[in-house]
Amino acid sequence: MPAPLSRDDRRRLREPRAVEVFGKAGAEAALDVLVLMEYAWHDCYGESTPSDDVVEAVLLCSQGRLDLLAKAALLAVVDRRDLWMWAHDLKPRR
Repeated sequence: MPAPLSRDDRRRLREPRAVEVFGKAGAEAALDVLVLMEYAWHDCYGESTPSDDVVEAVLLCSQGRLDLLAKAALLAVVDRRDLWMWAHDLKPRR
């Protein structure tokens, strides 16, 4: 079993997606919010980080806005079901 990734490793892995969603100028602030979400997640669930699916839903719901990122990150910790509903409503229909 591989060793768990460090917070710095996860941040580096998430950086390209943060740049894609927030642009170069907003990516650092977005990554900071994701770190805060990890701390809250750990306090609530005892896990170091939420799943990649949760992080992706948070980024999707942010729509490239830091205010919505903060709202989505809080929702991820408080009630993931509402986060899933929000993300579902934003996904393009096929």
